[in-house]
Amino acid sequence: MGTLRYGLMSCSLDGYVADASGDFDWGAPDDTVHAFINDQVRDVRTFVVGRRMFDAMRVWDTWAPGQSDVTDEFAEIWRGIDKIVCSDGLEAVDAPRTTLEPRLTPDRLAEIAAATDGVVEVSGPTTAAGALLAGVVDEMTVRVVPHVAGGGLRLLPDGMRSELVRTECVPLDDGSVFLRYLVR
Repeated sequence: MGTLRYGLMSCSLDGYVADASGDFDWGAPDDTVHAFINDQVRDVRTFVVGRRMFDAMRVWDTWAPGQSDVTDEFAEIWRGIDKIVCSDGLEAVDAPRTTLEPRLTPDRLAEIAAATDGVVEVSGPTTAAGALLAGVVDEMTVRVVPHVAGGGLRLLPDGMRSELVRTECVPLDDGSVFLRYLVR
C-alpha cells in the first residue's frame, strides 16, 4: 500500500502557489534547493498532475542534458516516474510513461495510491483539492518561500480542515523552508 502525498509545492508566505496573474517564478529554486527537491522526489512512483502542471513539467521530458548537473538529474528522475494527467479538456497525452484520467475522484486517487508500492504525489492545488477535502491525503510537503504574493491560487482549498503533525522542517539556503506534515 502506497502513500498519497500532496507536494512538493513552492508556496508564498501568505499561502499562494501562483499570484493573481498566474506567475510563480518567485518560487523557482536555485541549484542548491533544486538538489534538495531532487532528493525529496526520489521515492515517488507516480506523479498525478492537472493539465497546467503537466504543461509546465513537460520540459523535463525533452530536457537537453548539459545545462546543469542538478537539472539533468531532475530530468532523469522525472522521466523514470509514471505520470497521470487529470484533465477533461485533453483527449490524449503523448508523453512517455504518462496516462490520462479525465475525472479523477478522491476515491480513484486513493485506489491508485493503495495499488502503488511507494509514494503517489498529487501536485497542484486544483488537482489535489478534492482529495484534500475528502481526507484521503496521507502527507503534505511544501516549500515556503520568502515572498508575499498578495492573492492568486491558494495552496489549500477553502473548507479544508485537518490536524497536521509536522515531521520535518528544513531551513534552506535561499531563505525558504521545507515542511513535511502527516495528515490526520
